[in-house]
Amino acid sequence: MRTILVTGGAGFIGSHLVRYLLQQPGVRVVNLDALTYAGELQRLSELEGEPRYVFVHGRIEDEELVAQVCRRYEVEGIINCAAQTHVDRSILRADAFVETNVRGTYALLQVARQQRLRRFLQLSTDEVYGEASEGFRYAEDSPLQPSSPYAATKAAADHLVSAFVRTYGVPAFIVRSCNVYGPYQFPEKLIPMSICNALCDEPIPLYGDGLQRREWLYVEDLCRALWLLYERAEPGRVYNVSSQEERSNLEVVQAILQLLGKPQELIRPVPDRPGHDRRYAMESQRVAALGWRAEVPFAEGLQRTVRWYIEHRPWWERLRAAEYAQYRRQWYEGYLHSGQR
Repeated sequence: MRTILVTGGAGFIGSHLVRYLLQQPGVRVVNLDALTYAGELQRLSELEGEPRYVFVHGRIEDEELVAQVCRRYEVEGIINCAAQTHVDRSILRADAFVETNVRGTYALLQVARQQRLRRFLQLSTDEVYGEASEGFRYAEDSPLQPSSPYAATKAAADHLVSAFVRTYGVPAFIVRSCNVYGPYQFPEKLIPMSICNALCDEPIPLYGDGLQRREWLYVEDLCRALWLLYERAEPGRVYNVSSQEERSNLEVVQAILQLLGKPQELIRPVPDRPGHDRRYAMESQRVAALGWRAEVPFAEGLQRTVRWYIEHRPWWERLRAAEYAQYRRQWYEGYLHSGQR
């Protein structure tokens, strides 16, 4: 039995990855998650009683705990999905981003080094490259120019990974993904926030002119890429994973409103956020050479996602009524009512 430690496995991407890995024969998954505001064990409730699944409550910054978990369960490798990810929150205060994204990655690398783990996959983001000019796509060897505190902490973590490969020979590699969406995403990100607001007939705040462009990747396609790369990636290398499906934020929100039969007037332009990159775009030649490509077109993936949020309203309504309600008031209320934050 091969045992893989997935950190942040109660989060959006992590929970989908846990389920995907358990579909692979001979794989056991240990899920280490701190259960912060975005971590939800309910995402994995169907796994209760599954003998190949173990949940451990804890933080990746706790090096001793990580070491104990790896020894106890004879972990062969780590897939690090644990991170603070929301750019807006990092602008408000970046302490937690530095602690989890940088300090936490360092602790995981220390354990991987000391216990001579076979694999270490660091999940990163296209945002570390910074803004991409029109018609240009970042390759894996492009320089890092992060704009937000969030992106800066992810870039710092990537540099730590590269340093541990070069200095200590840790068999680690980096996967940089474009924007990911799908079921169970916390309702602070653009697509779930827009769906939930529209279902509640509430205004949907849209930064600036809404023409910022992103590539959108359905979460199941990312899980396939992560497993493929875990098995076949070369240590020390960077692998971009992108869909090549580029949309403006305005186009995304308009498509959601059309699918829900809601008026476009729900879109509420607000002042752009500080340091907002205009466009992200990447090449994905290395993972494509291994046989991967995105299989879920954006239109189909968005339909699936909208349908899921319609059918699982109690899940996201509970989240919106709890911690997220305070954050929404702090960040968006001034925007929506006075144009100021």
